[in-house]
Amino acid sequence: MQLYVLVACDGLDEKQEKALKRHLPDLRAALQAYVDDNAANGVALIDECDSDECEDWRLGICQPVKKTVHLTFPVNLFNDLARQYGIDCEIGSIEEGEYDPVSFFGKREGQGDAFLIGAYLGL
Repeated sequence: MQLYVLVACDGLDEKQEKALKRHLPDLRAALQAYVDDNAANGVALIDECDSDECEDWRLGICQPVKKTVHLTFPVNLFNDLARQYGIDCEIGSIEEGEYDPVSFFGKREGQGDAFLIGAYLGL
């Protein structure tokens, strides 16, 4: 299964959009470091932030997963980013190029749980 984890960029109020734009370089750097450290495991960066509108952005990672334990590192990374930058996150699967969200977590949604998300994904 191809997993994705994104910074939730839609449905933000003006204050949240400004904060996200301000933290964008730091978020990109943190995600790129994770991708670089895990490239051998098929982790790739999703960076589609060219629009002026935050709601059109996709910023995060994708990686293949077979077991719930494979969710631990990406969920922990995004939990840490949520605490540090006050963001929410979206996690789900990619099938035939379509993003299928299964859970949201982060600053407003609460901490993500890898084993619960694994159950949602059917792992």
